[in-house]
Amino acid sequence: MVASDRREFQRLRLSKPILTLIDGESALMLDIGVGGAFLEHYGEMQPGHRFRLSFRWQGADVVFIAEVARSIVVRTPGGDGRSIVSHTGVRFIEAVGNSGELLQQMIATFVGRVLAAQRANAAGDPKDAATLAELGEARRSRSRGLFVSFRYRDGAWWRVPTDSPKQPLDGFTVAAHEDEEELETLCRSYEAADEEARRLIRLVAELSVHAVMH
Repeated sequence: MVASDRREFQRLRLSKPILTLIDGESALMLDIGVGGAFLEHYGEMQPGHRFRLSFRWQGADVVFIAEVARSIVVRTPGGDGRSIVSHTGVRFIEAVGNSGELLQQMIATFVGRVLAAQRANAAGDPKDAATLAELGEARRSRSRGLFVSFRYRDGAWWRVPTDSPKQPLDGFTVAAHEDEEELETLCRSYEAADEEARRLIRLVAELSVHAVMH
């Protein structure tokens, strides 16, 4: 199972939508996260409906069984002059083949690029963002254990072991096995980041958490 609980995951807003197939019919992916996606498509979909979602990344097919969480009609008619256009949030229920690992690698790459651009604009070191992109990628060896929550309060970091995978609003939570140097980079980047960049850092951290949970 890719998303065994019902919590909301962080999602990455895509600067360029990704062409996606819903049971073979074309759609656009607007946002993506470890637990689900936000799609634009023709027609209507009902909560609870399951379907096969697929797209390509770096020449590989990424395929999930997905379930509709919510859907609203946004245009009627759509661009073709006759069809309804809907926006639909979906949960990933089951990964096909190695799609789970491909998804984690894709998100880490996208987030790394965004943070690199932001840090370059702020005259920071773009190499830090490359290190962030490595954090949470599917690892060959995964240890199962507790998570660690890093909380940033009054200019200081608090490191708290936890059984909860949830991401706090004042920091981030990662798997307990993550490399200390990568975590130091994450903390430095978080301190210098604005709110949107901090949300992206929590998305990177969520990749780490997700690798342990599944």
